[in-house]
Amino acid sequence: MASTLNRSLADLGALLHLVDPTLPIGGFNHSNGLETFVQQRIVESKATLEEYVQTQLLQNWIYNDGAYLSLAFEAMENQDFDRLCELDWLLSATKVARESREGSFKLGVRLLKIFIRYENHPLLAAYQQAITEKQVQGYFPIVFAMIAQAMGLTKPDTLYAFYYNAAVGAITNGVKLIPLSQMDGQDILFDLRQALQQAVELSLNPDPDWLGAATLACDIRAMQHEQLYTRLYMS
Repeated sequence: MASTLNRSLADLGALLHLVDPTLPIGGFNHSNGLETFVQQRIVESKATLEEYVQTQLLQNWIYNDGAYLSLAFEAMENQDFDRLCELDWLLSATKVARESREGSFKLGVRLLKIFIRYENHPLLAAYQQAITEKQVQGYFPIVFAMIAQAMGLTKPDTLYAFYYNAAVGAITNGVKLIPLSQMDGQDILFDLRQALQQAVELSLNPDPDWLGAATLACDIRAMQHEQLYTRLYMS
């Protein structure tokens, strides 16, 4: 009983560390197009911010970052390095907005730099070498999945943590940009619990035919972001 509890607590500690907002990877600098939505007055209230995040969860992330994370987790389980590289290339092709694409692999490279010091796994070392040799970019969802699987975490827990982290980031940015009160942000996060669970369920076994499905409005705003007159965020 004690050993089971200790393992459960160890897994929880690893998961919390992986999504810790104080990790020095720079995630708070990226809005992935949300800043454009706010400046265009499309996202301008508590209700529209909640709608935006829920739409991202269930119409974007489950087919893109979440799906690639799910597939990378499986590849890591199967010790399939070639598949991990292939997923990196595919993800690169589906991130059409330059700032979002560059932001993702910068976050991934920084995340790997932190956790490779703690997780002695040959595929993490091989992937870091591939990044150094410019064979892969090191996208955040791929790296997140690899580290989580190396830690011994489960795929559902990993997906939930990933989506939760993404939702918190979007809500935090929206609260600052609109602006809203901190309590509004907490209300939105509470209301998204069911959507977060649904996103996990929908991306446990991604449909290859839907991999990389485009959300054009988001992609366009992410591209427009670099032309905004004033910006708080890098993407």
